[in-house]
Amino acid sequence: MYSFKNDYSEGAHPKILNALLESNLEQEEGYGEDRYSLKAIELIKNRMDRNDVDIHLLSGGTQTNLLAISAFLRPHEAAIAASTGHIHTHETGAVEATGHKILTVNTEDGKLTPAHVKTVLDAHTDEHMVKPKLVYISNSTEIGSIYYKNELQQLSDFCQENKLILFMDGARLGSALCSSENDLQLRDVPQLVDAFYIGGTKNGALLGEALVICRDSLKEDFRYHMKQKGAMLAKGRILGIQYLELFRDNLFFDLAAHANKMAEVLRDELSRENIQFLTQSPSNQIFPILPNGLITKLQDKYAFHIWEKVDTERSAIRLVTSWATKEEAVKALIEDIKK
Repeated sequence: MYSFKNDYSEGAHPKILNALLESNLEQEEGYGEDRYSLKAIELIKNRMDRNDVDIHLLSGGTQTNLLAISAFLRPHEAAIAASTGHIHTHETGAVEATGHKILTVNTEDGKLTPAHVKTVLDAHTDEHMVKPKLVYISNSTEIGSIYYKNELQQLSDFCQENKLILFMDGARLGSALCSSENDLQLRDVPQLVDAFYIGGTKNGALLGEALVICRDSLKEDFRYHMKQKGAMLAKGRILGIQYLELFRDNLFFDLAAHANKMAEVLRDELSRENIQFLTQSPSNQIFPILPNGLITKLQDKYAFHIWEKVDTERSAIRLVTSWATKEEAVKALIEDIKK
């Protein structure tokens, strides 16, 4: 059984494991004040040409989302998200458990536009309703689409004009930035959003997300929020060492590029077989539409999610490739589908 279920089935890249082993008996400061974490943060800032941002290393995506959103918002304020957004669909109400309503918008491609956000603002007019304050987006999105620079610029301009916070979930940011269709660079992101994170869990790390806070007004006391909500690891070095290895050279981007390449092979070969897709996805998630009988046969050899029923005879499945996906496994899946 080979898994195309997600991009975190494997452990971590050998460079990360070796670095953890080699530093294992060294004594370091705790709670993210170790030299590995400080050096990793310095490297990430250099990559972005931004020394004025705050960077906090956290363990997981859901934790990062609830920490950031609950810290950034006042009690009566709400977040706006696509109906497919991770904070709405797959985080067990984590953000709402902190007291902040999520206002959702249906979109065709998982991306928010100024027009989408405006419909929410127009529907919330006074103090008898929650106040929309934060716009939550993902790049890449939960259905594999990516934001292009002009789209993000338009959304950024709209948020600034309307005094909204723009927050980007970057759990799969590596895949988005390394997509063959992408026109964004990492250094562009802090110019366009108020806060975002660089996902490691789904791109070769054992665990970890690097939260980047760009807007000065959002920075104050964030470590207090981390500690209060159990996100400040005593052995913060575990996160620092991993991000140091990911950004010491080009490893973070090389791993994301491999995941995308494997997805591209799948996408191209299935397209040649005239297989349709539920969404246009230039990242490491693809959603082919297959006959239900074929899906049942494939489940004998492969693990994947059945994403959505298309009609009585067909369903869309989600295939996710990772930094460690084997090319021979991709080719085997293609041949089994052809058969």
